[in-house]
Amino acid sequence: MLNDSRPAAPSSPTHWVALAGQREPLAAARDRVRTVLADVAPCVDDAVLVVSELVGNAVRHTTAGPDCLTIEIDGDQVVVAVHDPEPDDDRVHLSETAADPLAESGRGLWLVQTLARRWYVETTAVGKAVVAVLPRGNAAVSRAAGS
Repeated sequence: MLNDSRPAAPSSPTHWVALAGQREPLAAARDRVRTVLADVAPCVDDAVLVVSELVGNAVRHTTAGPDCLTIEIDGDQVVVAVHDPEPDDDRVHLSETAADPLAESGRGLWLVQTLARRWYVETTAVGKAVVAVLPRGNAAVSRAAGS
């Protein structure tokens, strides 16, 4: 039996934001992302943009809207997830119009895919979560602007 006296690495807390029943879930989600990531993750602007897209999609494409948002800082990445009570029925996917420069909508998940290391849909006990994993370092929005 090994006796490893090193303390266990502290796990990053998960920040929960209740969005169910809120009149303005986008504003609440954006504000909380800014608050949680301020001074600890340069990717705050990317995270705000990604969360805006994910919450907006839940508002537009689900009956009940978003249930909650989770934010977790995990080493060199930030993991955000928007939960809703509807099952994962394979409707969450990149739009075929995402590449069309004349399309008026349909670019949200393309934007998420561009800013995040990866994104995916996860089945939960009460529905699904759309999860995006962002690099914690410099934001793509800042890099694109030349900052």
